[in-house]
Amino acid sequence: MIRLSTSDADFATRFTALVEDRRESDAGVTQDVAAIIASVRRDGETAIRNLTQKHDRHDLETTGWQIDASDCRAAFDALDPDLRTALELAATRIRAYHEKQRPLDSDSVDSAGVRLGARWLPVDAAGIYVPGGRAAYPSSLLMNAIPAKVAGVGRLTMVTPTPDGQINPLVLAAAHLAGVDEVWRVGGAQAVAALAYGAGRIAPVDVITGPGNAWVAEAKRQVYGVVGIDMVAGPSEIVVVADALNDPEWTAADLLSQAEHDVTTQSILFTDDAAFADKVADAVDRQLRDLATEAVARVAWDTNGAIVVVDTLADAIPLVDRLAAEHLQLAIPDPQGFFDRIRHAGSVFLGRYTPEAIGDYVAGPNHVLPTGRRARFASGLSVLDFMKRTSFLALDEAALRELGPATVALANAEGLPAHAKSVALRLRLNH
Repeated sequence: MIRLSTSDADFATRFTALVEDRRESDAGVTQDVAAIIASVRRDGETAIRNLTQKHDRHDLETTGWQIDASDCRAAFDALDPDLRTALELAATRIRAYHEKQRPLDSDSVDSAGVRLGARWLPVDAAGIYVPGGRAAYPSSLLMNAIPAKVAGVGRLTMVTPTPDGQINPLVLAAAHLAGVDEVWRVGGAQAVAALAYGAGRIAPVDVITGPGNAWVAEAKRQVYGVVGIDMVAGPSEIVVVADALNDPEWTAADLLSQAEHDVTTQSILFTDDAAFADKVADAVDRQLRDLATEAVARVAWDTNGAIVVVDTLADAIPLVDRLAAEHLQLAIPDPQGFFDRIRHAGSVFLGRYTPEAIGDYVAGPNHVLPTGRRARFASGLSVLDFMKRTSFLALDEAALRELGPATVALANAEGLPAHAKSVALRLRLNH
């Protein structure tokens, strides 16, 4: 963990280094993924079967390529009642939030008599990547699948690695609850390639979403253009802005809630009180010793964690904006006032009783968010990621006479005579 203060002579240089820290895939990953995609395109199911046997240690022809819908239903029915209730609450709130994102079609006639508008339609098929093994996250499945269903996607396909042929039953239960149509025991870059190009029994889709490791993120980057993707997600991030009125134990837990995800996660605290910063650092060390995920969280905190002491909370605003973090938590007296002055963040959590973890599960807004400073230009996953807009227009003769001469003039000016002619002929104009 690094400690910075705006009063330090070298603060600007050190903070810039923090902002520019890119904990993402390297050239080796890029080359590996390109080779995997090429093998899937060339050899189809054979490549996928071989790669699954190599990485997940089971033969798809023996364990089965696809998990049946009845198995998903059985997993849901077998859930502990309290866990089923929690999963249903999460699904209900996620669905309610995303239903408000459905766009409206437009259709109007303007003063020139031109009918013009736009129609929104869902993509035909979407693929969801769910990280695999016993540590798979059902919450991520809900966050990806439910917006797709709200959008009206016709075929929703899920791929997930199954180490030794095993899958977390909670993920299957979530797949049932979210209405996933197909579940395949395939993971890694090869699963992304199969969704993009098709591979035997796995049909191609139009959009791929969902988190994964560096190989999965790089595979999504490489197939973009063949299919749409949600984003290229990197390591998770949290920025917490907190004053001395907070319980340092709460703040430490908030920082560790992201640090336990992965060793590359970045957790940063901004505070205007140096003594409070010390208390939080001590609390992090204490909590790490009792954390079941200590091995991961300690490396993340020691390597990528930061505490930044500012003179006033207002001084943190431009610094927070430069970080454009995935998660921004404002545990301060006037969180709304701070939020009003922030331009770049994936999702913002307002007030001392709004820990980021609540947003990961049951609050409703999507937890699939831009990382790596991409909140400067990107947004979290939404219903719109599973839809596309088609514009349309209709002119009668009078409307064409209104707009046609300007069209002819512009087409001729651009050296495109056939464009001009297609209008001029209808208007019997010299062109």
